[in-house]
Amino acid sequence: MSANTDIAKLDDLIVTTIDSIRGYEYSSEHSDAGRYATFFAQMAQDRLEMLDRLQQGSRALGGTPAEYGSFAATVHRRIEAFRRVLGGGDEAMVSEIERGEDYLKEEFERAMRDEHVSAETRALIESCYMSVRAGHDRVAEIKHMLEAAD
Repeated sequence: MSANTDIAKLDDLIVTTIDSIRGYEYSSEHSDAGRYATFFAQMAQDRLEMLDRLQQGSRALGGTPAEYGSFAATVHRRIEAFRRVLGGGDEAMVSEIERGEDYLKEEFERAMRDEHVSAETRALIESCYMSVRAGHDRVAEIKHMLEAAD
């Protein structure tokens, strides 16, 4: 198990986490009447703390962590958010966030299953996954609550 493998895996998670942060920040700024703005802002803060831990892990292994999210996520926020959110309000926004949370959760689960990742890096990923899972579950709960209100 090489440090390069661990660094690469952490960097993938770092980019995806940055995408998550940007999504929550965007949603916090654009939530209808601020209804979920505080929740979105708190989730962005939680993800920032997780990002710091992942970046520290990469640096400890000699890596240079990514500082930017993916181009695909930027395009997704700009096009999909406008297309769906303009007509759908908070429900559409929460639905988009859930899609992002699904992707983030899958990425962390895939990283935890990777047999080439060292035990130390796996432990870091697993500890961050706890936050990912909690955030995913909370967003799903909000989405179902909004659907039930319709």
